[in-house]
Amino acid sequence: MNDDPIFFFPDLESGEDGNVPLPPAEMRFVEVRPEQVLDDGPKRFRLYIEITPFQQRPYIDMAVMDLDGNEVSSANIIEPIMKKNVLTMHLRGGQKSGQFKLHARLFYPDVCESDRMEIDFSID
Repeated sequence: MNDDPIFFFPDLESGEDGNVPLPPAEMRFVEVRPEQVLDDGPKRFRLYIEITPFQQRPYIDMAVMDLDGNEVSSANIIEPIMKKNVLTMHLRGGQKSGQFKLHARLFYPDVCESDRMEIDFSID
């Protein structure tokens, strides 16, 4: 059996495809993209997140606010293994469609906040 984490998680390999893992202060979001799930189920959306390659695993917090500034969805990723992650998020409360604002924060507790993003999006 292979115990090498690079075998199972090639994104951890240093310098793969010219991507050099960065220290905490230099970490950034590459992509944060909400996309509505179109089916007959409850109103929800997928959140695609990509960050720069990392030396240390970060924390990622996401919060979705309605037009009145109320939080209607949130998620926390603690020390992700991969630089690309996909989450399915559900909307709480009365407003299930319309305009929303996503707040994303990439940080290291007790070290630094590396990046922050705000994205406006809509759900039909």
